[in-house]
Amino acid sequence: RSSYSCCFFVLPCCFFDFHGKYSRRQSKKTQYREYLDFIAQVGFVCGFHVEEDCLRIPSTKRVSFIGKSRTYPAAERALMDKQITQFINSRRTCAVASCDRRVGFSHKDYCGGLCREAGSRPPEDETETAGTIWMPGFQPREKVEQIRNCASLPRDFVDEVVLNVANLLLNAGPQKSCSDKQDGNMNTWNQGESLSLREVAEHLNKETLKKLKSEYGGLQTLLKNNHQVFEVLNGRVHIRDWRKEKPPSNTKPEVKRRLSAEAFKTRLCWFFIHHPDGCSLPSEACPYAHGSEELR
Repeated sequence: RSSYSCCFFVLPCCFFDFHGKYSRRQSKKTQYREYLDFIAQVGFVCGFHVEEDCLRIPSTKRVSFIGKSRTYPAAERALMDKQITQFINSRRTCAVASCDRRVGFSHKDYCGGLCREAGSRPPEDETETAGTIWMPGFQPREKVEQIRNCASLPRDFVDEVVLNVANLLLNAGPQKSCSDKQDGNMNTWNQGESLSLREVAEHLNKETLKKLKSEYGGLQTLLKNNHQVFEVLNGRVHIRDWRKEKPPSNTKPEVKRRLSAEAFKTRLCWFFIHHPDGCSLPSEACPYAHGSEELR
């Protein structure tokens, strides 16, 4: 719609329509083939001779479409624009109506505005922004997407939250000790209590919670990212006991197992440094380094 001389190349991947996820309509076709046919239909409705090609790339989604020429003369551009608008409106869903209300205009006003725009003469200046012509209120994504999965939080902040939550679990109730025989001696290791995510959140200060809420997943994501220390199951937070973890497969040759075990120790063991009972595993069995001298 930006220009009569515009051409296009598209490599369909994720199944999306104009206003949300693509809804299947034919069970006799695979979802991928049905979606490809839909994309080809979009190109045809937009007035293109649509060509299909299969790229030689290492991907299961490698069917592409190319539009190099139009099916109508330039004089019929206004009529074609109206046809495109009607096609877009015909694929709207109820979910979009609620989205329209959130951004401050009604579904009726939106559709009416599009039809009025489609019926008018196309603008002389094709550089005019498409958002004001075709899609009132449309907000494109930023050129640089912000990473919001707790990975970009300051390391000091993350370490502080991890230590606070771990101490909370260790001191939440009667100590739960797990017994383990090592070298013939009985050792007890405090595994602490388990708490719900809500209970953990109630013990964190407002500033910490505010910072976590700005990230996708918030507290739960941060705890799962620190899987060395925590285990989150069914909405409850536990301190991970590495003695219960499944041992690695012994199918590799002995030399390769020894080399991979040595190379794996690239991080310090949190329990060795912070847990009151130290690590539940001996140094040779722990996948993390007990002291900086073990780091590789």
